Amino acid sequence: MTKTIHSFKSVWDALADTPEQAANLRARAALMRQITEVIETNGWTQAEAGATCGVTQPRMNDLLRGRISRFSLDALVNMAAALGRPVRVELQPPTHKGVTRTRRSA
Repeated sequence: MTKTIHSFKSVWDALADTPEQAANLRARAALMRQITEVIETNGWTQAEAGATCGVTQPRMNDLLRGRISRFSLDALVNMAAALGRPVRVELQPPTHKGVTRTRRSA
């Protein structure tokens, strides 16, 4: 019996079926980490953090426990905004040469 070993750039690449899904997981994880840092820095309870973010305490518990599948990017952006922390999105340069540029003619 032959065993196949797969290698991935990140845990998100291993968990996701497509590069797009992996990118979404990475973005959600980054937002969750940063929101958690704000909550911990302020010393808020889950109930206090939930009230500030406009969500319930059980929902805040999901965030603080890293239950990424329970949050969309939209929900996390709304929570960050409620904390007074606007989210900035930027594109990174391509990481491989397989991306081609196309031009549209007028």
